[in-house]
Amino acid sequence: MNKIAIALHGGAGTILKKRITPAKEAAYKKVLKHALDVGYAALEQNKTAVEAVELSIIEMENSPLFNAGKGSVFTNKGTHEMDASIMEGKTLNAGAATLLHNIKNPVSLARLIMEKSEHVMLAGEGAMEFAKKMKCKFEPDRYFYDEFRYQQWIKIKDSEKVQLDHSVNKKIGTTGAVALDVYGNLAAGTSTGGVTNKKTGRIGDSPIIGSGTYANNKSCAISCTGNGEFFIRSVAAYDISCLMEYKGMSLNDACHEVINNKLLKLGGEGGLVGIDANGNIAVSFNSEGMYRAYKQSGKSAVTAIYKE
Repeated sequence: MNKIAIALHGGAGTILKKRITPAKEAAYKKVLKHALDVGYAALEQNKTAVEAVELSIIEMENSPLFNAGKGSVFTNKGTHEMDASIMEGKTLNAGAATLLHNIKNPVSLARLIMEKSEHVMLAGEGAMEFAKKMKCKFEPDRYFYDEFRYQQWIKIKDSEKVQLDHSVNKKIGTTGAVALDVYGNLAAGTSTGGVTNKKTGRIGDSPIIGSGTYANNKSCAISCTGNGEFFIRSVAAYDISCLMEYKGMSLNDACHEVINNKLLKLGGEGGLVGIDANGNIAVSFNSEGMYRAYKQSGKSAVTAIYKE
């Protein structure tokens, strides 16, 4: 069997061991491992990289621990606006959805846009109408309510501040996955609830192809998490692909260059998971930690949170 591999992230930020209880740490790792196992099992069953990426992200969207789907943060109006994207590396087909509400699994809508429409990105009410046409699963507002997320918002709702996810001071939250299937094809996907107290209509990097998500069989598949505005300005995911395709850099070197050099110089914080056509995996972040998990053919699964 050809090589298969998958990597996923659940957000990056000032994630310090002393600030997370053993029970909470175990809960995060349990969901990460389950999401990884679901995606890897799909690859073992000869399903496509796109299917594996979607299935892994769905597991994180269904958990209140991660800022996507059920665990999405609150906007400045006390609502939820979610974004997602997905891309496959063989033909560079991609789908993205933004400014969503009440959709249980935004990543599945992104895939439907890629496969069932003539467009790459749909937003707001147009995306919602398409989701209804495609019979996507909708949930009431109460499904997306989480007390921890609500308290995050309450603390800053009367200010102009926004708060990223996953730590006390700097909270950077997004979910994402990348995969290589038995057919030699790559795929990447990303899903997020954005930032706490964000202005209505704010769009980060997650649904933007080339910034938060990118996949190309000639180079790599990338899913990012962090200060979205900086990843947009850096065109981070595509830049890694370019460094590999045009400058011959390795996946690890290209990821390091973008995350620890280019992004830092702009003042951006965050990280990514990446995979290349040979099944090599890169996990790169310039923050204190990043929720992550990965598995390659013939190797044991890895689940981690803090800097090693």
